[in-house]
Amino acid sequence: MASLRLRRVPTLASSLTVPRRSYVRAYSILRTSTDLRKPGNSSLKNAAYPARSSLPGIRPFGTSPVYLDTTVKVPQMAESISEGTLSSFSKQVGDYVEQDEEIASIETDKIDVSVNAPEAGTIKELLVSEGDTVTVGQEIAKMEPGAGGSGGAKEAKEEPKQPASSEQPTSSDPEPKKEEPKKEEPKKEEPKKEAPPPPPKKEEKPAPPKEEKKPAASEGKQEAKGIDSPFGKGSRNEDRVKMNRMRLRIAERLKQSQNTAASLTTFNEVDMSNIMEFRKKYKDEVLKNTGVKLGFMSAFAKAAVLAFKDVPTANASIEGPGGGDTIVYRDYVDISVAVATPKGLVTPVVRNAESMEMIEIEQSIAGLGKKARDGKLTIEDMAGGTFTISNGGVFGSMMGTPIINLPQTAVLGLHAIKDRPMVVDGKIEIRPMMYLALTYDHRLLDGREAVTFLVKIKEYIEDPRKMLLA
Repeated sequence: MASLRLRRVPTLASSLTVPRRSYVRAYSILRTSTDLRKPGNSSLKNAAYPARSSLPGIRPFGTSPVYLDTTVKVPQMAESISEGTLSSFSKQVGDYVEQDEEIASIETDKIDVSVNAPEAGTIKELLVSEGDTVTVGQEIAKMEPGAGGSGGAKEAKEEPKQPASSEQPTSSDPEPKKEEPKKEEPKKEEPKKEAPPPPPKKEEKPAPPKEEKKPAASEGKQEAKGIDSPFGKGSRNEDRVKMNRMRLRIAERLKQSQNTAASLTTFNEVDMSNIMEFRKKYKDEVLKNTGVKLGFMSAFAKAAVLAFKDVPTANASIEGPGGGDTIVYRDYVDISVAVATPKGLVTPVVRNAESMEMIEIEQSIAGLGKKARDGKLTIEDMAGGTFTISNGGVFGSMMGTPIINLPQTAVLGLHAIKDRPMVVDGKIEIRPMMYLALTYDHRLLDGREAVTFLVKIKEYIEDPRKMLLA
């Protein structure tokens, strides 16, 4: 039998040659008090690793979390909107914000878009200024994420209170406090002894004020003379303010409507007695059951929907290149309701009004009006629309000619209700009357159709019971 020869195999650790750089790197990673020359580390027994003091560039690990800055970007607004004007920052550098809290507002051609914080943190830097034009995806601010921003502020406020409380026990002796007011008592007596000086002051006062008043009067005269002009006295200052994007867009659309549509307006008047009596009789019941205040807009919207059955062209539009060469007829009615806001006129849409009752239409109009006033309208709220109703009567308008909202074909204008003498069954009676105005595109609607449509609305409003038969 062959004799077995045992050969000593070196251990893996002893066979490896670790360069000096590895020791330095290992030291920066392990940064604990573990000795590399412990019995278990025989392979590093003779290793000469550097001392910590000789490695100033090596920083030990910390247990506190490290946050990377987060950038706040312009959100996606709509397919047709790629840029806007940053109107205002609601937060400034150093302010703490919660997740989804509004940081800035961007004004576009149609709506205002809010920029919200992607996560909770503190604003570190604003990358753009108010009034700058920004695009979708552009970075507008940097923030340091992390919760508890408000807690730090509270602690900072509490810090000055601690030294005040610590001082109170040391100076809480009542005796020194009493001594201080005693020392102040003679001070109070000193001004009493100074009573004699006032008479000389009185002697000095009359002379200078008289001399001062004279130049003051002359200066006032000089200023008045400086205001004089060939047009008379008064200020002639001018303030120049750049138009916001919404106002520019409105101006562009209205001018486009004037240049494109062959606009014509027809008028009629409607007796509001019956619809006002209807509203007065049922408004409290409706408010109690549905929480909606019954108005006149829903009645005119319902009357227009029914009138489209007789004149469907009023709900159609002209579309196509070069001003349009195709007529689009619709079996649905999306009514645009004109709402005045501080930034301009907006027209949110009540969709599928043909399938709604008056209460449902009133609910939709009230909800859209509130969103418009609060600046919460979205692109979806204003997209589309096949017919527009504009109520200038709420502002006291007696009569007007509304402009068509392209590509629509017609717009109905409502006006103020005024008591006027009317002939009823051969007698003169005082009736609440309203002028109606229908502006229509004569390229699509003829005069006969336009007048018929407006007369139908008049009949439905003067006798609301006809709406049940239509």
